Amino acid sequence: MSLERVKKYFEKFGVKDSIMEFDVSSATVELAAKALGCEEARIAKTLSFLVDENPILIVTAGDVKIDNAKYKATFHTKAKMLKFEEVEPLIGHAVGGVCPFAVNDNVKIYLDESLKRFKTVFPACGSANSAIELTIPELEKYSSSLGWVDVCKYVSFE
Repeated sequence: MSLERVKKYFEKFGVKDSIMEFDVSSATVELAAKALGCEEARIAKTLSFLVDENPILIVTAGDVKIDNAKYKATFHTKAKMLKFEEVEPLIGHAVGGVCPFAVNDNVKIYLDESLKRFKTVFPACGSANSAIELTIPELEKYSSSLGWVDVCKYVSFE
């Protein structure tokens, strides 16, 4: 189970007990924000793509979407999200619980600049009903990201 994998991963950092589990789904930005009682923008959603047939994750703020031109300029290829059935085998977590922690060894992780405006954010922890509150420096450390990218644009929910 992915949640157990993430708990084990967080044991080495001493933050396993900071993982929150909910009685309701947190599988989408909207549901996670409702479960946590926070604004949707602070949900750190993790999107999965293929770049040169290799899986990557991009962690973004909950109120943004991928900007295809910025993505192509950064990764030199068109944004190609993983298909639903590809996510768990390639990443190590199922859709709804994808997070940048305890992923398969070959997965590269990037953090989007959209997260930097918050003191803390809430990424999932491997299941569709979990999250952890992390500062931006903690997210950098625990995600083992390769660095920051600017591949998103803000969207209006109006």
